[in-house]
Amino acid sequence: MSSESTDDPVFKALAHHRRREILDLLKDGPRTTGTLCEMFPQMDRCTVMQHLKVLEEADLVIARKEGRERWNHLNSLPIKHIYDRWISTYAGHALSILDRLKGDLEGQPE
Repeated sequence: MSSESTDDPVFKALAHHRRREILDLLKDGPRTTGTLCEMFPQMDRCTVMQHLKVLEEADLVIARKEGRERWNHLNSLPIKHIYDRWISTYAGHALSILDRLKGDLEGQPE
């Protein structure tokens, strides 16, 4: 499978603001599904679970069952892969253009 097709579920998962909010909460540490549901009172439990399913399919969340509780853990490796593949490459290109522009502007007579 190409990198683009493996990245698609990650981009899909990150596209929704509620899923990004869930990931932001998980940055501080694992949380139970019940706790996450309580943190989004405007959504019913089923909707929160659907968002968690999308995050799991993108491998951004790893769920572990402990007794009756389901703990959700952040897996940031897919985001790092996106950064390495897309963002850092384009950021480096943008910085080189800005560096060239700065050099051109500094070389102009006033």
